[in-house]
Amino acid sequence: MLTLVAFANFYPAGRHTTQYANTLAEALDGKLVLLHVNHAAAYDPYEGIGESFRQAAQDRQLGTAEALAQQARGLSSHPTVEVATDLLPAVAQDVAVRHYPVLFVISQPDPARPEAVGVVAACVELLRAGHYPLLVVPLATPAEQFPRRILIAADREAFALIPAAQPLRQLLAQPDTTVFVAHVSEVADDEGCALALHAVQTSGLTEGLPTPELRGYQYDDYESGVLAAVQDTQAELVVVLARPRSYLSALFHRSVTAQLLKRCPVPVLVLPTAPEVEEESPSDSANLTAVGQWTNAVLSGLSPAS
Repeated sequence: MLTLVAFANFYPAGRHTTQYANTLAEALDGKLVLLHVNHAAAYDPYEGIGESFRQAAQDRQLGTAEALAQQARGLSSHPTVEVATDLLPAVAQDVAVRHYPVLFVISQPDPARPEAVGVVAACVELLRAGHYPLLVVPLATPAEQFPRRILIAADREAFALIPAAQPLRQLLAQPDTTVFVAHVSEVADDEGCALALHAVQTSGLTEGLPTPELRGYQYDDYESGVLAAVQDTQAELVVVLARPRSYLSALFHRSVTAQLLKRCPVPVLVLPTAPEVEEESPSDSANLTAVGQWTNAVLSGLSPAS
């Protein structure tokens, strides 16, 4: 059974996102978990100051948990509820180990609220450390409509799905679903279009499905090309491929993916791909700690270290 984890709160965007995640979970015959956190921190803020302070903070979350449980009872997928005082690397790791989610779902940030944009950026980085797909949902998305027109933005380069992303092929395999592959280039490039389609097919993402419809778009700016493709195909969901080398946190705010997350009028699924060459890397706990530090900086209104 597929598990989706939705970041939940009591404001319009958060409630809308949980409704949309509920629709996906129902269609995929999956399980939904509602996760609520108040803060992000690199280190446990209660370590060294006494367990009584931690217990007091947890006690204050009881009302939040009860209200969120009431919200969950109104959803047809009968989700479970998780409440944490702080989004620590260990908390994210614990959620992943216990629920093994194939997808995290979060609201699209309000451009008028820079702090909300920072939260999404921080969540992307946190999930990158665990190599989990992320779905960003605009408030205007029909919450009870499963996406049937899906656009995959691809380039010439071959890619491989990470294990956590492979079950998401079920999104594309639902009845009456039409899949498009879009290739954006600065000049007309039929060969590049064909290679993009080939990359998608050989990845296994569309295995067992009809050949996706291929469309090319000539734009100097890649983001504008993808947005034009969304309008042209009337896509209801966009899949973008996040290669490991594109996930440098210091570059996030300048990346194409970041701009799409902020501006795309339909949900964007950020699908991490496997590294082309295995390289020596820090341990997962070290990665999560480093990401937690960056997350805390963002949520505190500071710029991440470059």
